[in-house]
Amino acid sequence: MRANIVRHESMTVSYTVVNGWTVVELDGDVDAHTAPMIREAVIKLIDDGHHHFVLDLGFVPFMDSMGLGVIVAITKRIRQHDGSLRVASASGRTLRIFDLSGLRESYEICPSTEEATRTAPSFGSLAHWPHVAD
Repeated sequence: MRANIVRHESMTVSYTVVNGWTVVELDGDVDAHTAPMIREAVIKLIDDGHHHFVLDLGFVPFMDSMGLGVIVAITKRIRQHDGSLRVASASGRTLRIFDLSGLRESYEICPSTEEATRTAPSFGSLAHWPHVAD
């Protein structure tokens, strides 16, 4: 069952748990305006005991560098809890932001949430993240 954790005129953040993964679905632009809402929502989930995440970007029409920054920030928080993070359903436009930043290789990017949740998560999968200097 999907639960909304942020409902705002420009962003909806909801989640469900599938095969040990907390699938966080973002619906709206991921930018300077919405990044703080997303960060707070994921931190609340972490505080509630969720540590293995799939970030579903399938309903994200636009993401800027602040959006990528919030993904990096939540990745660091997830890593502190020996968690895991996969990115799913990102559009070509969104993947371009990962490419331009040099972070695409630092993330496990899956074509769909089904693919991302097919195998159960493992603890500490972010132990060597990022592949570039921290």
